[in-house]
Amino acid sequence: MFTLAEENYLKAIFHLEHDFHGEVSTNAIAESMETKPSSVTDMVQKLGEKKLLTYKRYKGVKLTAEGKKVATNVIRKHRLWEVFLVEKLNFHWDEVHEIAEQLEHIQSEELILRLDKFLGSPEFDPHGDPIPDKHGVLKRTEKKLLSEIDKNQKGVCVGVKESSPEFLQYLDKKKISIGTKITVLGKEFFDGSMIIQVGREQFFISHKIAENLYVQTQE
Repeated sequence: MFTLAEENYLKAIFHLEHDFHGEVSTNAIAESMETKPSSVTDMVQKLGEKKLLTYKRYKGVKLTAEGKKVATNVIRKHRLWEVFLVEKLNFHWDEVHEIAEQLEHIQSEELILRLDKFLGSPEFDPHGDPIPDKHGVLKRTEKKLLSEIDKNQKGVCVGVKESSPEFLQYLDKKKISIGTKITVLGKEFFDGSMIIQVGREQFFISHKIAENLYVQTQE
């Protein structure tokens, strides 16, 4: 059994390890958790005593195998609950994150196994993020940020890097969701802004929008 705070820290470190491709600084954790570095240091010490992570001075924090197991289990629960909320309770994809943040801390393993079976063992959540299986294995897919593809290339939206309600609501206005086909018609060298086509609509998007959309490119 772990506290809500401990699970949140482990989940945050897991995501940061993926972003940094290795050890994570306490300052990066503090920024992610929106807390003071001193609070991070205290939690890192507690998690280290429980053999959930290791800390090397000047290098940073790294999860142990057990720490990764706990983190992926929390992520699995979060993403399964998001699928349930969208597919079974008709919540919209911009409404489910905060609710899933609460539900992810339910401890019943049997409940989550039944939830997974009830949903048909989905591989991805409503935002395109992979759902770890019961062994903690994440399915990886080839994808690029829309900002990384060139003029005249086509792609299919497979995920979002930014999942705030405001960003998802913006995508709704532009009729962009998981599975939407996008064609890059023009790209500004100066600022990375783009003209894209979605269905029959053509419109301008900023670089900030483009760097928060994941696509699989098509020939």
